[in-house]
Amino acid sequence: MTEKELMDLVGRAKAARDKAYVPYSHFAVGAAVLTKEGEFFTGCNIENASYGATCCAERVALFKAVSHGCRDIRALAVVADAKQPVPPCGICRQVMIELAPRAVVAMANLQGETKITTTDELLPSPFGGGFL
Repeated sequence: MTEKELMDLVGRAKAARDKAYVPYSHFAVGAAVLTKEGEFFTGCNIENASYGATCCAERVALFKAVSHGCRDIRALAVVADAKQPVPPCGICRQVMIELAPRAVVAMANLQGETKITTTDELLPSPFGGGFL
């Protein structure tokens, strides 16, 4: 992943954050994914009064990519207004390990701090098809 691609990915995640629907937590999160084909898909968190119906930004972006037929996700960025780069939650990590198992993950905040990792580093012992 090039520095230009990384900056573009994080920038798209920041822009997606502006569309978040967060009337309960007021914690807006944006995400963006980059596919092998060079396509970008973005997502924002969308809350619901029934908290179980809430969907995180990372999953929205991943689901959009998959629903458009993209199965090879190269990278994912997640951005929030936090003191340090924001990591994906546990549910998103599980979804990422299935839909983007080899992805580079850029975690960022609005202050410009970024931490780079990978999906398998975020979830080293995932639940998966081998258990079913």
